[in-house]
Amino acid sequence: MSAHIIPFKGITPNIAESAFIAPSTSIIGDVEIGEGSSIWFNCVLRGDVHAIRVGERSNIQDGTVIHVSNGTFSTTIGDDVLVGHNCMIHGCTLENGSFVGLGAIVMDGVVVESGGMVAAGALVTPGKRVRAGELRGGSPAKCLRQLTDEERASLTNGAGHYAKLAQTYKTELG
Repeated sequence: MSAHIIPFKGITPNIAESAFIAPSTSIIGDVEIGEGSSIWFNCVLRGDVHAIRVGERSNIQDGTVIHVSNGTFSTTIGDDVLVGHNCMIHGCTLENGSFVGLGAIVMDGVVVESGGMVAAGALVTPGKRVRAGELRGGSPAKCLRQLTDEERASLTNGAGHYAKLAQTYKTELG
């Protein structure tokens, strides 16, 4: 079992040696994945018409699709970012230490600032900004409230947990 790492238009994905890429994942074209990051089962990262960049120790959970807009919006995911299961991340920026909950959709031109949180199931429409310390949820997403100090401090805990779990999977799956 292995992931599908697919060159497109002469560009091969660039994946750090320490990253974990689960079997059944497809990574296509202009995609870079940083040290210690993890891309879990049944994810698709399709950098066919623009670039996708994933920083260090970031976690993309099972079933998530990451794509771009043709020539207009790349997708940039910073360091220590957690993206929950079954998300759609499209032509947007998730800054360092941001969080996107299960099943959320984050659209073109959106910026989720460091310390910003998108709730499970939210739809963040094009061009919006999720500010640091803000929880956005609903469809379309709106500011629900400010995160508590405790919540803000724990946003990157999940990314750290998954970085460790990914190394176990790398060892187990060889």
